[in-house]
Amino acid sequence: MADIHIEEFYKDTAIILVQLYNAFPRKVTLYVEDIAGPDSPDEFGLHSRRHRACFSTMLWLAAEGHIRYDDTILQNAADQAVLTQAAFVCLNTPARDGRLSPELMNRIPSSPEDAPPFIQSDMSTNIHLLRSALKDGNSSFLAEVVKAVLF
Repeated sequence: MADIHIEEFYKDTAIILVQLYNAFPRKVTLYVEDIAGPDSPDEFGLHSRRHRACFSTMLWLAAEGHIRYDDTILQNAADQAVLTQAAFVCLNTPARDGRLSPELMNRIPSSPEDAPPFIQSDMSTNIHLLRSALKDGNSSFLAEVVKAVLF
C-alpha cells in the first residue's frame, strides 16, 4: 500500500477499537499520544501531521457511529469515549464469515481444537482478528482486517 496516511488510519482505527473494547462498557479518555506516539507541537503550538491525523481518526469514528465521546480535550484526547452498540456487536461477531480471503484467514492464530468452547468462540471474533493483526505488525494485513471488520 503506497498511501502512508491510509496505513496509519487503519492502524489508529484498530488501536482505538481495541482500547475501547478492552474498557467496555466503561467510558475512558482516549489520548492521541497513546495511539500515535509522542508529539511536540511546533513554535506556533501546532501539532504534527501525524498527531492531527490520529485525532481526526477519532472524530471520524465518532461521526460514522463506531464510537461516542462526551468532549475533546483540545486536540489531545477524546474524553469519556465508549464503543457504540453497533461497534460492540461488530467486534463480537465471528470473523470467519467469508469477509477475508483464505490467505488472510490462514494468518490468524486459531484456538486448539481441544480448547474449551468459550475459548474457541472468543478466538473466532473480529476483536481477536484485530488484536492478531496489530500483533502481527504487517500493515497490509492490518489494512485488510480493518476493511473486513468495518467496511
